[in-house]
Amino acid sequence: MRIELIATATFGLEAVVRREIEALGYKVLKTEDGRITYLGDERAIVRSNLWLRTADRVYVKLGEFNAKTFEELFQQTKGIAWEEYIPIDGKFPVVGTSVKSELHSVPACQKIIKKAIVTRLQEFYQIQTLPETGCEYRIRFAALKNSFIMMIDTSGIGLHKRGYRVKDVAAPMKETLAAALVQLSFWREGRELVDTCCGSGTIPIEAALIERNIAPGLGRRFAAEEWDMIPSDMWKEERKLAYEAADYDKELSIKGFDIDRKALDAAKANADEAGVLEDMELLRMDMQKFEPGTEYGVVISNLPYGKRVGTDESILEIYKKFRELMENHPTWSFFLITSDKNIEKELDRKADRRRKLYNGNIETQFYQFPGARPPKKEVRE
Repeated sequence: MRIELIATATFGLEAVVRREIEALGYKVLKTEDGRITYLGDERAIVRSNLWLRTADRVYVKLGEFNAKTFEELFQQTKGIAWEEYIPIDGKFPVVGTSVKSELHSVPACQKIIKKAIVTRLQEFYQIQTLPETGCEYRIRFAALKNSFIMMIDTSGIGLHKRGYRVKDVAAPMKETLAAALVQLSFWREGRELVDTCCGSGTIPIEAALIERNIAPGLGRRFAAEEWDMIPSDMWKEERKLAYEAADYDKELSIKGFDIDRKALDAAKANADEAGVLEDMELLRMDMQKFEPGTEYGVVISNLPYGKRVGTDESILEIYKKFRELMENHPTWSFFLITSDKNIEKELDRKADRRRKLYNGNIETQFYQFPGARPPKKEVRE
């Protein structure tokens, strides 16, 4: 069955998600702010949920149309073949957003869309009342100006919920964002990776999962697993293939430091739950004491920031330490995410690249300071 799918992404990560989709072998049709549309089938739903590291959710796209009145919204929605997905007992709550649309009331749109789907299914199944006692087919609409997109959520809870976060700290970074930071860095096999402010360990854990080729969705379930249209054997097959694809032979050098004992305890518990605790060294240590022990390496850190950013003495000391590290270790690369717009001034160095990203609702910049690359290995004939 040919299906149009949409993977949603945090603003700024669309290109990363697109590369992941293409790596799975699927054709991308369109990339927009926060959405990547691509072609697949039932198996693509399974693989996308199991393997996409940086997407927020995976949706089935059911339709796209223009509507300026509630009557148009009703008729266009009713014209979609909802019965191809929603069985007679399916439960289908409706959620969505409306931006700059003449139909700006989200509750009103929800009511009209729900009524249209109910009417369609009542006519198709020839019943007066839909029980909605079965599994869930959550409908999401997205209205931009007068254009509506209708989707069904295949993921359930967001894909950042890997299932390994058993302990937390205040304002933890989403797993999807951490995976993206690793993929955007120059970290490769053979180099050391260090997170000097590791918190609950999300960046080191995601780095280990990437290098081990462990599918991020292996430890959880998805909404579409309950759907009749996808055989349960297909989920079993894809999970088996994912287990077999994991690479436990590589030697990894991953380190995480944090001065907070509770944060470090959380990092160890989470890494253990993810099955990668033995792949990293997690130490309680002030980052001021960090000194690279290898010639080439990568630092990826989510720096402390908040209302007092740029004035807090401890943050200024962290910047001073990074300035010294960059000067003394030109073969190391530094990738720092923060909302502080003065960081380049404090580091006395312009970033080679900046990427605007959102850490939750906070606008941040991902500053990239690549070091000298290792020499290419000679190829012997």
